[in-house]
Amino acid sequence: MHHVGKPALPEVRSLPPSREEFAGLYHHEFGYVWHTLRHLGVPERELADVTHDVFIVVYNRFHLYNATRPLRPWLFGVAFRVTSDYLRLGRNSRETVRDDIDPADGSPGADALLENYEAQRLVSDALAALDLERRAVLVAHDFDGASGPAVADTLGIPLKTMYYRLRTGREQFTSAVRRLQARQRER
Repeated sequence: MHHVGKPALPEVRSLPPSREEFAGLYHHEFGYVWHTLRHLGVPERELADVTHDVFIVVYNRFHLYNATRPLRPWLFGVAFRVTSDYLRLGRNSRETVRDDIDPADGSPGADALLENYEAQRLVSDALAALDLERRAVLVAHDFDGASGPAVADTLGIPLKTMYYRLRTGREQFTSAVRRLQARQRER
């Protein structure tokens, strides 16, 4: 089994992956899935559970993956659908637990850590201002570097729709960043 790049897999499967294949896939792609879910709007406190849910779906539907195509767009599609289902659940939209409170860090370099945290928080908050469809296109295209046709194929939408969502998503993201930065300056 290869541990560099994507795991070597046959083109057509009828069974789930072996334990070794799945363990390699899990370890290689865990960080990608985690960050994708966070960018799609899954709260920090739920990331572990939703990431687990994504990998359950990946395991159960792996026979549908075409190994002649890149793995990450397929994983993104699974993560998008799991996130969409998660966000539709009413119980997930009613909680108001704050994720933005961290204990103070007295270690050297705290200013740099705070600056980085604030920048990440700004991006997360600006992405949260977008509806899931625009957020998914923006994350897949601009953050993950997937091509327009790959994003459209992964999400099952026409290419023109993908480009429309990308354009309007970028506009909304930029507006959200400006609003959030203005609020920060007012404090």
